[in-house]
Order: sequence, then structure tokens, then C-alpha cells
Amino acid sequence: MKGLFFTFEGPEGSGKSTHITLLYNYLKDRGFKVIKVREPGDTRIGEKIRRILLDADNQEIFPLTETLLYMACRHQLVKEKITPYLKKGYIVLCDRFLDSTFAYQGFGLGVDLNLIKSLAKYVCQDLSPDLTILLDIPVKSGLRHIKRKYDRIESRKLPFHRRLRKGYLKLAKLYPERIKIIRVEKDPICTQDKIRETVCKKICLLKK
Repeated sequence: MKGLFFTFEGPEGSGKSTHITLLYNYLKDRGFKVIKVREPGDTRIGEKIRRILLDADNQEIFPLTETLLYMACRHQLVKEKITPYLKKGYIVLCDRFLDSTFAYQGFGLGVDLNLIKSLAKYVCQDLSPDLTILLDIPVKSGLRHIKRKYDRIESRKLPFHRRLRKGYLKLAKLYPERIKIIRVEKDPICTQDKIRETVCKKICLLKK
């Protein structure tokens, strides 16, 4: 089977990291070659950029600077990990990808969406997810799930988080075949069951 690229998106506190790990273990136990990666980071260079981006002391970062740093991090990840593993036939599970930039920096901070699209051509090298799981949760509920000190992005005011959530839902309407909305349930097992059903259906479809 050729490699498959599945991404996880969602507002802060939506449980992406938890659910991507649960799905990773589920697929691995069933004999799939699978790897999980995260944005920003997951490469030596990317982790250094991640620290700059999420450091709450770096409030002076401008929206375009932030966008370019995320894009640089993404390009490193695409070249170093995602593309090589896809060529080896792996299922690559990615915690955030290009949709995050549209939602956070585009809809959230007002960076020009056409500029983001133009940059993506070079950064992502025509790589697009086979499936995107959008974990949707009300903004306040999501932020309450975070039990540690907020990072630079999480600490932004509620209007920013509301704009990015609306942005995600707009993207889902634009790309309904790729982006599947999964409402976050109080019971994480119910949410994970929906994710597994959606992912397994896509795997079966793509294997035909």
C-alpha cells in the first residue's frame, strides 16, 4: 500500500495529541506501518523554532514573522520526515499541518490567505493530506482542558480563538471530502471511536 497522510487539526485543548497517540497505537496493533509527527517541531531544527514560537516571553513576534517561522518548521518536517516515510509506504499521522496556518495566522491574525497559499506551494511541495480530522470543541471548553501554564499562542484573548475556530469550520466547508469534523465528546472513548471509524473507512477507500 502506498503511504497515506492523515492530519489532525483543532482549536486549543481539543485533544489532538491524545487522540493521535490512541490512533497510532490502534493502527500499529493492527499491523500497519505508522509514524506520528507534530507541528511545530519533530526535527532538530523544528524543535528550536518551536521553542521560539511558543515561548510566552516572545510577545513581540509579528504575525508575518510567526507565519514564516511555522512555514520554515513545516518545510523541514516535510523534507526530513513526512515525504521519506510516505515513500516507504507508511501511514503518517501529523499533529497539525497547513490548515493550522490558515486558521491561526490567516483567520486568527489576519495574515493574507493568498500569501499563505503562495508560500505553501514551496513549503509543502504539493503535499496534501489524504484525510484531515478536525476535532471541534467550543473555545472556552477547550481552553479549560489545558491544565498547565498557557504558552504564547494559548494565552491570546478569546476573540482570537473564536476567529480561528470559525476559520477551521470555513475550511471544512471548502474541503468537505478531505476535512471531516469530529465533535469532541465528554467521553474521549466516544470521540476516538468516531475517529477510528472515519480513518478506517478512508484507508479502505484508498486501498481499492
